[in-house]
Amino acid sequence: MRGKVLSFSDIDGSGLISGDDGHRYPFSRDDLAGATRSIVAGTEVDFEVVEGAARSIYVTTQPFSGLAGDKNRVVAALLAFFLGWIGIHKFYLGKTNAGIIMLVCGTLGWLLLLPPAVIGLISFIEFIIYLVKSDQQFHEDYVVGDKSWF
Repeated sequence: MRGKVLSFSDIDGSGLISGDDGHRYPFSRDDLAGATRSIVAGTEVDFEVVEGAARSIYVTTQPFSGLAGDKNRVVAALLAFFLGWIGIHKFYLGKTNAGIIMLVCGTLGWLLLLPPAVIGLISFIEFIIYLVKSDQQFHEDYVVGDKSWF
């Protein structure tokens, strides 16, 4: 059966799908098929109904990626490349503590010369990582997983 994800909580790993038949089906993270560990509302899926719940859920169409609160990996990568030495990409991703560390080391660290070089290297590595990851991996690591570094 086909349907659309109405909600999913990354905290407890549960969600709700609206099926094409008009019924709603609960599901858990374990029901997501393949390497998918998280899913956003609006994603179109194909699933099986077993005892009133959705099982073997496969993503068929990703929702519009410009939803409010959604972080774009390309934007984060460009910010890391051009303004990474002051931690702007960290602030964009909501990693305030990491952003403050990079900002202080990138600005006041010029007195010691070593911290800006290290921060520049970290920013460049993160630029590469952000570009290499898929949108799903980026979302799981930096939005859902709350990963601050690398």
